[in-house]
Amino acid sequence: MNLVYNVVFFSLAVFASAQVPSKCGAPSSYPHTQIEDKYMKQGVFRNGEKVLYRCAEGYTQNSGVRSIKCHDGKWTQLTMKCEKKNCGSAGELFNGYFKYMGTLFGNKAYAVCNEGFTLKGMEYRTCKDSGWIGEIPTCEEVGETQVVQAEVTCPAPSVANSVKLSETVSVYSVRESVTLVCSKGFLLTGAQQLTCGPTGQWQPELPLCLPSVGEITCNVPKAQENRLINGLKPVYRSGDSLSFSCKDLYYLVGSNTVTCGVEGKWTHSLPRCKMIKCPILNITNGRTSSWHRRPGSDVTISCSKGHLLKGAARIKCSRSGEWMEEIPQCVLEGGEPQVVPAELTCPAPSVANGVKLSEAFSVYRVRDSVTLACSKGFLLTGAQQLTCGPDGQWQPELPLCQPSNDIIESPKPDGRCGVPPYLPNAHLSDCCRAQADLGPGYQVRYSCALGYVRVRGTYYSTCVSGRWTPVTLRCKLR
Repeated sequence: MNLVYNVVFFSLAVFASAQVPSKCGAPSSYPHTQIEDKYMKQGVFRNGEKVLYRCAEGYTQNSGVRSIKCHDGKWTQLTMKCEKKNCGSAGELFNGYFKYMGTLFGNKAYAVCNEGFTLKGMEYRTCKDSGWIGEIPTCEEVGETQVVQAEVTCPAPSVANSVKLSETVSVYSVRESVTLVCSKGFLLTGAQQLTCGPTGQWQPELPLCLPSVGEITCNVPKAQENRLINGLKPVYRSGDSLSFSCKDLYYLVGSNTVTCGVEGKWTHSLPRCKMIKCPILNITNGRTSSWHRRPGSDVTISCSKGHLLKGAARIKCSRSGEWMEEIPQCVLEGGEPQVVPAELTCPAPSVANGVKLSEAFSVYRVRDSVTLACSKGFLLTGAQQLTCGPDGQWQPELPLCQPSNDIIESPKPDGRCGVPPYLPNAHLSDCCRAQADLGPGYQVRYSCALGYVRVRGTYYSTCVSGRWTPVTLRCKLR
């Protein structure tokens, strides 16, 4: 009786273990959010494991829950919504008032004194994650002796692929306006009319003239049996994105996210799902009962005449694509095992300050692919997707994760700043490209390069105490 009970119990345990839910790959990206740093380097997550998100810089949570959960090989949907940070009032200015350019993250509030009073202190405050930064200035009564300051002016606005409708001059006085339109074949993104502000900067910020894409659309991806697509809809226009995942026992080859480009083509290429398989068994002086290499399949090994089996006669392929037992060998009776040539593989790619977006393994077979990204504070230089080549080397060569412009050089003793920091996918306005030694308080402006659009951050960097303030502007391919 006990024997029957034990057999039944063992059978149920084996059945239950075979039903263990699959693991999840890298979590999806959501607008205005970031995955908590501690999860960035983890490529595979267990069933039931949670991942936490936070709102991106300049945004605050206004609803939903900030976690998702791995359930049966799929991630639950993130319900957290983030809205742009609102700083509210910039404070009370006695004998004056604040003139707001807005109260959201990145906006400025300029201090204006009443007639008969002069400003002492910072001319404006800026809305940041922590609230309004910069001390509140004071408005002091005008004395008999005053220092006459130079007139504030704005340089002629420089917008690539644009023309000015109003009269063109080299400099503009405060409160003067100019109207812009784009050249043929380009569309205006931003304000058409600009006004010279009290700080010598155009308000609102300079617009962009981007290539006109009209109604260019991308083809709807064809359905594949083992590929799952999130975000399906009838028409995909430039800028629309799709995310992909695979069904159980399949892995993704290619990028898990693609975007419809300005030429009506998906970038990156559409990924595909390949079945997880264990490595090919090459048994010298032996043979296998079958060529099956799918997860859950069993293979029996037998040796040729005159040879003995060293190791397990039956091995099983795991759900992760690895043989669960050590590969056996066929040895001569009374002799040592013969050398078995190893299967050609690529080691897991190692990129300093990089993380893997696709499922992570210790080794990869020929034609296997992996997708890489850089940790926060670093930018990718080189290919994002790599493929294991027939020589056991990654193709193309491994990329680099280089520090972003948030790492600023040491300050100069005279308070002047050197060349403004480099920003990927962006360029400086015409005023600053040829100047290499700018003084304290000088402000430079960046613009996204042609074909790229702003996703977050501000356009300006200021020379303060011999350092350029960090540029938070980030541009992506339109």
